Amino acid sequence: MKFTAAQIAGILQGEVVGNPEAEVYKLAKIEEGTEGSLTFLANPKYINHIYSTQATVTIVNNTFEPEQEISTTLIKVEDAYKAFSQLLEYYNQVKLMKSGIEQPSVISEGVTYGSDLYLGSFCYIGKNVVIGNNVKIYPNSFIGDNVTIGDNCVFFAGVRIYSETVIGNNCTIHSGTIIGSDGFGFAPQEDGTYKKVPQIGNVIIEDDVEIGACSTIDRATLGSTIIRKGVKLDNHIQVAHNVEIGENTVIASQTGIAGSTKIGKNCMIGGQVGIVGHITIGNNVKIQAQSGIGKSLGDGEVVQGSPAFNYGDFAKSFVHFRNLPKIVADIENLKKQ
Repeated sequence: MKFTAAQIAGILQGEVVGNPEAEVYKLAKIEEGTEGSLTFLANPKYINHIYSTQATVTIVNNTFEPEQEISTTLIKVEDAYKAFSQLLEYYNQVKLMKSGIEQPSVISEGVTYGSDLYLGSFCYIGKNVVIGNNVKIYPNSFIGDNVTIGDNCVFFAGVRIYSETVIGNNCTIHSGTIIGSDGFGFAPQEDGTYKKVPQIGNVIIEDDVEIGACSTIDRATLGSTIIRKGVKLDNHIQVAHNVEIGENTVIASQTGIAGSTKIGKNCMIGGQVGIVGHITIGNNVKIQAQSGIGKSLGDGEVVQGSPAFNYGDFAKSFVHFRNLPKIVADIENLKKQ
């Protein structure tokens, strides 16, 4: 797909300096630009590259004035970084602008769907599923019975949505993710075996949620596992049964949250964090990577370590821990004296 400098300037409300008919069909870093590519200059550290780049079109700030001859066509905008981000979003929308039902695929009885549905090959849609407008479901995906999906959602290839799940508007779920699988519920028996406890609840995902690849969100034993509006989950995250994650909380890769834990709004949780079950984490909490959370946390706490404690205390303690061999040696010397 090709765009001219003039078309791009129209999208960004920018000014073309150079050839308005210059065509681009790919994106590149400014130092790696080649003919036919579009790039941008926002960081002054890279300003030298604009004089050598082979990119056909470069987005720059309005304040930029070249001090040497350049070969690239410029598009001047108020903020080059924001403009390039806007263009990436537009490009992604165009790239994902698919519609139609590919075959083979299965749509069961009682299914309703809105306009501009894209259903890729080898998809299965269960009974009584309700799908909104402009939903894109990529190949090899499974949607179970009685699922509800809002408008403008994108499910990439190989997504699995179990029965009774409710998904809001503007949600993105990446490949390999499973929503609504059984919670880890087993009752110990007198003979040492475990009997499965039926998991009859569901998962509710509110609007504007994005879930990375190969993550799992378990259905509730009773009631609902709830992912609130605006939550962003990375790849390879485990959310257990009856967990609730508050609005606009972000969680990095390989984090695991045990059952019935409640996480507040606007929290930031690093990678490889382990959180035990049946605790409450307040709003605006920050948890550093690889921390182990074994107790409830109040609003605004910042913690690190396993078990986790106050981040400032952790940093001070780490200084001593790092010097522990020297401290032990000093103590041994004092004993000898």
